[in-house]
Amino acid sequence: MTSTVVVGAGIIGIAIAYELQRRGDAVILLDKDAPGMGASYGNMASIAVTEFMPASRPGIWAQMPKWLLDPEGPVRIRPGYLPKLAPWFLRFIAASRPSKLRELEAAGAVLCGRALEDLNALLKETGLAHMLSAEGCLSLYTDEAEFRADREHLEVLERFDLRHEVLGTNAIRDLEPALTTKIGRAVLFPDNRSLADPYKLVVALSEKFQGLGGRIEEGDVSGFEHREEGVAALRLADGRSLAADRVVLAAGAFTARLSALLREHIPLETERGYHTQIMEPGISMRHSIIWPARAFMVTPTAGGIRVGGTIEMAGLDAPPDYRRAKVLVKRAQEALPDLKARQATQWMGHRPALPDTVPVMGQSAKRRNVWYATGHGHLGLTYAATTGRLMADLITGIEPPVDMKPYRVDRF
Repeated sequence: MTSTVVVGAGIIGIAIAYELQRRGDAVILLDKDAPGMGASYGNMASIAVTEFMPASRPGIWAQMPKWLLDPEGPVRIRPGYLPKLAPWFLRFIAASRPSKLRELEAAGAVLCGRALEDLNALLKETGLAHMLSAEGCLSLYTDEAEFRADREHLEVLERFDLRHEVLGTNAIRDLEPALTTKIGRAVLFPDNRSLADPYKLVVALSEKFQGLGGRIEEGDVSGFEHREEGVAALRLADGRSLAADRVVLAAGAFTARLSALLREHIPLETERGYHTQIMEPGISMRHSIIWPARAFMVTPTAGGIRVGGTIEMAGLDAPPDYRRAKVLVKRAQEALPDLKARQATQWMGHRPALPDTVPVMGQSAKRRNVWYATGHGHLGLTYAATTGRLMADLITGIEPPVDMKPYRVDRF
């Protein structure tokens, strides 16, 4: 029986570990914390199959100067972090070439095109289908100008045949009565579902994984022991060593620190995201909502309503700035005038961000028995089930159903 250590017990890591264990591997799932305590704890619970557009594109560039000068804007770069961010930012600029954008859109669309089907299969197989909502997501616009500003997004969806429906004022209010009457247009994305609780999903899947014989270990990787053909074992900070025939590095935004120990550098940054979880919101919602012009999202999840969004570039070690979470609540109250922020808690997490917005999924270019699955950005939950299946195919020598070249680690 082949032994595999999967490093990273978030939604990506557990999806891979579960699938490998199901296929007959002896898998250890390793993390410095308990399963689901990283970015998977506080994500926006969204299966966002329409949100794969590369971040670096003309529409974003036009707004970037205004955003960067606004301390409450949707993108914030801490000044002291700019020098370290510069190499990543140059690659981000390179990804904005029109020909490159089409290539990156296609790579994202392939994953999103099968994400809901793969997730449904995983949830049904594990008895967790009840955790997925039946409702979609509403994208909000006050007027025609805001709607036209998002037209590029809709044109991409039309090109890849992803379902969406344009709604007028009356239809919007019928779907979500709590919304302000100032919203003149909306687009319904029926396949953008949400999870009852993303953290509880990771915990439930980890229990299913253990039920198949998988092991969960807590430990911080400090190095690797090598043999001629690859990695022989992982050294942990507490002095332990875990032998492995194969290693999968799926530690989200922290994966670059691990790959650097193997002298394999991945241009991975953290897009720090904030949320406020409101347990007594004073309203009810069926759909999640996004408002592109205000750069926030609201999702009914985890027993209440979660408000999140924005991007902060400040690295893995800087302390959180929870003012950003409070700004998002104020914007959400523009859309939901009766929303109350009672019994509310703030959270910050690290999205793993690559400059071209396409994840790394595949074999190391330097170590034959090492594999990577990282850089899923704000689509970690969306891509998780698909990543689990594709990575398990690659690792066990099965030809995947999609071309995996766009996701290789040495593409930069």
